[in-house]
Amino acid sequence: MTPLLKYTLRLADNALIIGHRLSEWCGHGPVLEQDIALTNMALDHLGQARSLYQYAAEQVNNMPAAEKKNLFTGDAIQGLIREGGMIDEDNVAYLRDGWDFCNILLVEQPNNDWAYTIARSFFYDTFNYFFYTELRNSKDTTLSAVAEKSLKEVLYHKRWSGEWMIRLGDGTEESHTRIQQAVNDLWMYTGEFFKMDEVDTTMLQNGDGVDLPAVKMQWEQRVAAILEEATLQLPPTGWMQDGGKQGVHTEHLGYVLAELQFMQRAYPRHVW
Repeated sequence: MTPLLKYTLRLADNALIIGHRLSEWCGHGPVLEQDIALTNMALDHLGQARSLYQYAAEQVNNMPAAEKKNLFTGDAIQGLIREGGMIDEDNVAYLRDGWDFCNILLVEQPNNDWAYTIARSFFYDTFNYFFYTELRNSKDTTLSAVAEKSLKEVLYHKRWSGEWMIRLGDGTEESHTRIQQAVNDLWMYTGEFFKMDEVDTTMLQNGDGVDLPAVKMQWEQRVAAILEEATLQLPPTGWMQDGGKQGVHTEHLGYVLAELQFMQRAYPRHVW
């Protein structure tokens, strides 16, 4: 798998999984206004995922047949490729198995309660904003265009989750306790944002990717400022979980995919 395809799938998988997690709040939000807000943000993420999956499918379809033979471990999508068929964004989202997904571990963590959802979104939205701001400068015109198109949505996400962090942290004793616990529990997944591997390094050297350590500095400053305003404690830097970008996931991703992919797996190749 080429670094560009792997990079594209990572971004798409992040958007799809966080979008699905937020969609789980549809009809269950604490108040109608925030229920609608979360549902709309879920749709924003799914829109980003679709654009990126379309680009990933295009890359796969343009590959020589020999390079496609062992592209994915999941038999459903690999079988379609072996038959010589053209794949699309739906195939990439619905026919890959869990070990073919390369999203970061944070986005697959369960909602638990409102505080966990807000903390997860805050960490991810803040990263996403600075990441997509830099990705606009990519030499890859498709990635640059997706970043440019998505930034307006991402900016709103960053503001929304940041405001809720302050609202909960500087609110009641219970809301403060709950959001601080969520921050403490999810903090260990944030290090994966900035861990450069061979794919990230290659993309950066080619002028197509983003310098993650540079993004980290901006992310840390923004997170520290919001947590201070929210009267929350910044967790100590320690050991961080990772592996999601390499296809090693928590048990939570399996449950997400079982629900997300059920219809296509139960009724293969059906369309609306």
